[in-house]
Amino acid sequence: MHGLHAVQALLDRDPARLLRLLVARGREDARMAALLAAAARVRCPVERVDAAKLEQLAGEGVHQGVVAEVRPLPPWDEDRLTAELARLQQAAEEGAAPFRPLLLVLDGVQDPHNLGACLRTADACGALAVVIPRDRAVQLNATVRKVAAGAAETTPVVVVTNLARCLRDLKEAGLWVVGAAAEAPQSAAQADLSGPVALVMGAEGTGLRQLTRQHCDLMVRLPSLGAVESLNVSVAAGMLLYEAVRQRGG
Repeated sequence: MHGLHAVQALLDRDPARLLRLLVARGREDARMAALLAAAARVRCPVERVDAAKLEQLAGEGVHQGVVAEVRPLPPWDEDRLTAELARLQQAAEEGAAPFRPLLLVLDGVQDPHNLGACLRTADACGALAVVIPRDRAVQLNATVRKVAAGAAETTPVVVVTNLARCLRDLKEAGLWVVGAAAEAPQSAAQADLSGPVALVMGAEGTGLRQLTRQHCDLMVRLPSLGAVESLNVSVAAGMLLYEAVRQRGG
């Protein structure tokens, strides 16, 4: 994981997963000082290294002077997701916060670059988790983690054995299941995405399977004014997630 924001977020959320920070020699600005102070509070080891070392570790990512060695975030299963939704529901009933989890569900995405990009956007939009099927879909591998640029270490991936059953369980937990399709009669902006919602995207080329469509409460489309028939799934997922963020007031 690299970058000031990503590392600070992990320090705030789950500092026990941080094994070591590698920090650029000579960087002493206020943001770095705050990060190092937070690391010191949780007794995370810090090592000063040359910028070339950080660039080697971060690859094409922008490291901003810090790379973190972390314990991988283990995948969630359906029971863990159900328990987390129940916890949020209980917190809402106690007045802590409104119950409006945001989930991204990917129905058979095959390209690891697309899954990585979806994870990165889901993290930026505050999604609770990304749900993927165990079969006939790309899993969380090294390529996905690299493209996700740290989001795979902060946004849980829920691997399910039966996606249709999972969607039924999400409905029972109080979520609206919203599928995306180019031919849907309603635009995403016309739908209410401000509450508890699971946004469902289809696979590259084929889109949502018929069984998945049958378990959606409604279908929405994204605006398309050009000649291209459909958007890349990671781009479409980003647009739909940010529409939900917009409706939630940012």
